[in-house]
Amino acid sequence: MVDTISFPIDTPTGRQTAEVAYERVGGGEPVVLLHGIGHHLQAWDPVVGALAAERDVIAVDLPGFGVSPALPDGVGHDLRDVTAVLGALFEALGLDRPHVVGNSLGGLLALQLGHEKLVRTVTALSPAGFWTEGERRYAFGVLRAMRQSALRLPSPTVARLARTAAGRAALTSTIYARPARRSPEAVIAETRALREATAFEATIAAGRSVLFTHDVAEVPVTVAWGTADRILLRRQGVRAKKVMPGARLVRLPGCGHVPMNDDPALVARVILDATR
Repeated sequence: MVDTISFPIDTPTGRQTAEVAYERVGGGEPVVLLHGIGHHLQAWDPVVGALAAERDVIAVDLPGFGVSPALPDGVGHDLRDVTAVLGALFEALGLDRPHVVGNSLGGLLALQLGHEKLVRTVTALSPAGFWTEGERRYAFGVLRAMRQSALRLPSPTVARLARTAAGRAALTSTIYARPARRSPEAVIAETRALREATAFEATIAAGRSVLFTHDVAEVPVTVAWGTADRILLRRQGVRAKKVMPGARLVRLPGCGHVPMNDDPALVARVILDATR
C-alpha cells in the first residue's frame, strides 16, 4: 500500500514542508528504490517481492512524479536540491544510511547520495550523467517524444492499446526490451504517470548541465547496464567505470532501459548481491 510522509526541508526562503509517496514492505536491512524520469514507484513491482524476502524495501515516488507533489516554491529539481530532499526523507523515515538502488534519473541520484556518503551502498541501473553532449540530446529527445505521446493519446486509446502485446510494445518498447511482459494495467498506469509528471520539464531543464564526474570511492558501487538500452546506450557504462574505477560493472543481457521488467530475477539478484 502506498503511504505518504511529510517532512521539513530547508529552502532559500526558510523551512518548508515536502511530501513524498512511498511503499514499504519486507524486513531486514533497508533498501530505497528510486525510479527514472516520468516513471513512478510501481516500476519496481517486478522485483519488490524477491527483494522484500530479504530486505526492508522502500520504493519512492520522487518529488513531482507518481503521486508525490512537486517540491515547494524556491526548491529546484536539480541534482543538489533533490538529493538534499532525499536525505531529509531518509531521516524522516528513520533510515540511517540505507542501501539505495536507482534507475536512470534515480541511478544518478543514488550515485550523488553515495558521493555525499548518505547511503551504505549504491546500485545504479543505467544511470544518467555519463553521456556525451550528443548522447544527452538524443536521450532527452526520446524522453520528450514519449512525454508528448502520453499527453496527446486519449485515455481510452491507451487502454485499448494496452490490451494487446503489439499495443504495449507501441507504448513502452522505448524503455522495455520485452514490453509484452508488462501487464495492461501497469502500462496504463505508467502512461498516466508520464502524462501527469509535474516535475518532468523542470527535471529535463536541470539535466542539461549534468555530467557525473565524481568518484564514489568510500561507498561500494554497482553499475548495471542493459545490453538493449535504447535511451542511455550501454557504452556509457564503460565511462561510468572510468569515472569510478572501484565500481563493479555488470552487464544485463537482453534488458532495456528499465531492466526490472525485462529480467526481474537477474535484476533482483544483482541488487541483493550488491547490498550484502
